[in-house]
Amino acid sequence: MIRRLFSLTYAILLTAFPLSAQEGPEMDVVKTSAGDLQIAFIGHGTLMAKFAGKTMYVDPFSRLADYRKLGKADLVLVTHDHGDHLDAKALDQVCTDETVILLTRKCADEMEKGTVMKNGDVQSVLGIKVEAVPAYNVVQKRPDGTAFHPKGEGNGYVLTFGETRVYVGGDTENIPEMKALKKIDVAFLPMNLPYTMTPEMVADAARAFRPKVLYPYHYGETDPQVLVGLLSDAKDIEVRIRKMK
Repeated sequence: MIRRLFSLTYAILLTAFPLSAQEGPEMDVVKTSAGDLQIAFIGHGTLMAKFAGKTMYVDPFSRLADYRKLGKADLVLVTHDHGDHLDAKALDQVCTDETVILLTRKCADEMEKGTVMKNGDVQSVLGIKVEAVPAYNVVQKRPDGTAFHPKGEGNGYVLTFGETRVYVGGDTENIPEMKALKKIDVAFLPMNLPYTMTPEMVADAARAFRPKVLYPYHYGETDPQVLVGLLSDAKDIEVRIRKMK
């Protein structure tokens, strides 16, 4: 069920439309105190956003789109070094010499470019506050017992647009650092098994930090309607389902 949520200073509203007159990915608009934030759902773990005349990508993945048709990036955020998140071909397509790339140490070592953000770091880029937060596994592990995403190697990001705080989880579980987040307006939480969270884990995290709007993303073959059912009684959390397999 769609519920409209308002605060004293801004409202989060939903509009869906293509990026241009040509066919493009679905896009939602979030109204912030500093103007519209447009978020495009490219697929998998890839997001594209436009704000204040600037274009940004999270984890551009070349199998999903021809990024030359979507526009160059002013800012790129990379969550970790797995090939479906750190993709040199996609970065070549979206980046210019002026593009700011924020990424982890392992990603920077592989790409030999970009600005490293470790867990806990804060940057101000293009008027956007960017906070790097932990992203890792506790439960989901490889057959040899190692985590799919070890602690300290990956980032999630909290981005502040005006007064609106948007959390992009990266590949992670419902870790204590996630559940301790405060004042998150929009959250993107991964649900791609066996690498990230079950719907139950996502629901547990959402009940802890109470985002106003929750998008499950990077959910593979997991049925997102299970999450809708799990949070059906959480009237202050609006779950929005978009095509993000």
